[in-house]
Formats: sequence, C-alpha cells, structure tokens
Amino acid sequence: MRPLFHPPIEDVTVEGILHALSDPVRAAIFTDLANSDCAYNCSTFLNVTEKKIPKSTLSHHFKALREAGLIRAERRGVEMHNTSRCPEIESRFPGLIAAIINAHKVQMGSNQSASKKKRLVKGSSRDKRSSVVSMAKSKPSDN
Repeated sequence: MRPLFHPPIEDVTVEGILHALSDPVRAAIFTDLANSDCAYNCSTFLNVTEKKIPKSTLSHHFKALREAGLIRAERRGVEMHNTSRCPEIESRFPGLIAAIINAHKVQMGSNQSASKKKRLVKGSSRDKRSSVVSMAKSKPSDN
C-alpha cells in the first residue's frame, strides 16, 4: 500500500485550509473531528448530512482534508482512523480553526432556522391552496 501524504505543517496554507473547508460536508466532518479527542474511522461519517454519503465520495473528502493538512490519517488494518491536526494548525495560524468552527456552528444554526421557516411557509401555502380548492368546489356554478 502507498504511504499516505501528510504535508509538513510549514507547507499548510490558509488558502488550502479554506479551500478544503469550502465544501459543507468536509466542514461538517472536520468540525466533528476537531471537537473530538479520539480518532474516528471514515465510516463514522457516512451520515454526516441528511443524505447518506457514498464511501467513494467520503474517501475523496478525507483525502482533501488530509492533503490540506487539516487531519492526520492512520491505517489500522482495512480501516483509516482520522484525527484533527488542530494543535499544529493553531501554532501556525493562531485563532483560525476556532474562528472557522464557530462560523460553521453559526451557519448550521441559521440553516436549521431557515429550513424550519421553509417548511412552515410550504405548509401555509399548501393550506391556502387547499382552502382555495375547497372554496371553488363548494361554490355553485353560475350556468
């Protein structure tokens, strides 16, 4: 098996970090890893979003995070165990990871509020349509 590429911390760039975390799935994966003290295998994150993520896509996300220098992966048998490199990144870019994680939490909170509002709006417009239809059915025709 090929050895895994982990860039030295000196080669990690802000641009690389931001690019890797520009995908919402990768941002969610990294946030979970950064908030954990232990390693997780890739399959832990199959359901990190509302839809199940295919394993091949998940492998791609982990590769992007690893090559950006955000995580460290270790093979254990057939599984890959992943940990965040937050302490190393914090020493290179103080405050960056904390700011990104806080922004992700704020965004997730506002996304949940927005999706609740959408459901309420859809429900109320459905109620309006059904009341218009029922009024039309109950109205006698003028023929």
